[in-house]
Amino acid sequence: MAFLDYLLQKGVIKSKEIETIRSESDENGETPESVLMRRGMERDQLLKLKSEYFSVPFKSVEPSKVPLDVMKLIPEESAKHYKFVPVGVEEGILQVGMVEPDNIDAKDALQFISAKVEMPYKIFLIGEDDFNAVFENYKTLSGEVTKALSDLEIEGAPEERAVKEEPEKAKPGVTIVEEAPITKIVAVILKHAVEGGASDIHIEPTEEKVQVRFRVGGLLQTSLLLPRDVLNAVVARIKVLAGLRLDEKRKPQDGSFSARIEKRKIDFRVSTLPTYYGEKVVMRILDPGMGIKKLEETGLTKRGIEMIRSALHLPFGLILLTGPTGSGKTTTLYAMLNELNREVDNVVSLEDPVEYLIKGVSQSQVRPEIGYTFATGLRSIFRQDPDIILVGEIRDKETATLAIQAALTGHLVLSTIHTNNAAGVVPRLVDMGIDPYLIAPTLVLAVAQRLVPVLCEEKKAIPVEGAMKEMIDRQFAEIPAEFRKDLPKPTQVYEAEPSSTCPSGTRGRVGVYEMFAVDKEMERVILENPVEEEILKVARKKGMLAMKDDALVKAIEGKISFLEVNRFE
Repeated sequence: MAFLDYLLQKGVIKSKEIETIRSESDENGETPESVLMRRGMERDQLLKLKSEYFSVPFKSVEPSKVPLDVMKLIPEESAKHYKFVPVGVEEGILQVGMVEPDNIDAKDALQFISAKVEMPYKIFLIGEDDFNAVFENYKTLSGEVTKALSDLEIEGAPEERAVKEEPEKAKPGVTIVEEAPITKIVAVILKHAVEGGASDIHIEPTEEKVQVRFRVGGLLQTSLLLPRDVLNAVVARIKVLAGLRLDEKRKPQDGSFSARIEKRKIDFRVSTLPTYYGEKVVMRILDPGMGIKKLEETGLTKRGIEMIRSALHLPFGLILLTGPTGSGKTTTLYAMLNELNREVDNVVSLEDPVEYLIKGVSQSQVRPEIGYTFATGLRSIFRQDPDIILVGEIRDKETATLAIQAALTGHLVLSTIHTNNAAGVVPRLVDMGIDPYLIAPTLVLAVAQRLVPVLCEEKKAIPVEGAMKEMIDRQFAEIPAEFRKDLPKPTQVYEAEPSSTCPSGTRGRVGVYEMFAVDKEMERVILENPVEEEILKVARKKGMLAMKDDALVKAIEGKISFLEVNRFE
């Protein structure tokens, strides 16, 4: 039975109207539903009748309430072709709004998409108007906007930016493209990245498309695809904003700019890289409005905070943080600086780049391209009468030697170094050429960290039993009894539970840490046998929680998913 026949049976329309409705539908290229509404039928009444006819619940949708993460679950091409759109996620189920719930091809396509995103789906009937309104979100995502983004105002380049060749001096054939559509594409990318809580934007050319990915919660997610032919124009626009040379496409360039988004000033650090298919652009998002975190907000345990505060109150010494790029080292360092009495002490930092401004700290940006490196900056800092020095990173023997000398001569030095764990800090310094007899009296605290996604409030509880309980007991058994008694009892752990308000099941990230302080016994190990195994043995005896231990504690407390624990050795 056709829908119009169903309406006839329900007494909503008369038999003589059916032919007229079908005729108008064919002539005007409209759906019968559109004709019915034009003839006076209420939208909600029509949807209710259609819902009964198809035995599918209907749903009213607010397009602005459909999160970007949910929109990404169904490709734009599929949505357009099959007339269905994602409208939410609830209890791990993807809610899909369909205009024609009886479309078999659409259901087959939806089955395929469901398997690909590994999420079951539930179909809702939605009106044509709601479909069109939600579909507009795709147009915004892909940069095909027609309205000006008045809330995105690009600021001028900072005065301190290094001198560059003017764009007008570009080689013949290079065109500065700043037409409105390109400007809007870049503006929308920046706006959605900031609103979506992204830390980085990747614009990367492929053989057929230009892929734009946002790093959210530590993971890269494809946000939109642009045509290949807009690559040069988009890259040129970003280069103009960042003060980079338009005519130089053969080697990497670095720059920065600021944008005002939602009345907030956001800083973007830009890096370009020539690739086989064209220039790739990566932009790091630095939001000063986020503020400096307190130590209590980083994920550190109570004991860890006490250890850090104790080290920060020492008159001299070396505090080293370690972890891969993007593991939150800078955030932790800034939280440490925030603990200091900056009115009494002269605090000076060397950074690359200066990510957030801290009141009372003299922050200096190193510029290796002009010979102003961490090493040369350290030599100059000594003449600034510093009490506390922050060095962005120890990368070589010269910087390491100067940092050690600063610690030996009455300064507290904070810095970062690349190793896999806290116990690896000492062997790394030795590998750089620093003698153990210099490390032992200067190193006061070594901290290693990673970032892990934080579970939303809605999460799935899993009882701790069987093999899981054995694994947790075995892991905690390595911790001395006097420290083990302070650990939470493992009765249940948690996993992410996607919802309409939190589609991925996680929001934000928290630090997972391990650290050890250098006491007399550790000094002896550093002097006699500075290898990772021996350092780890003593640190564990003193109650050090390994990163896997800390991750387990956070999983038991419901802060992170138990699945994240498996990432740690």
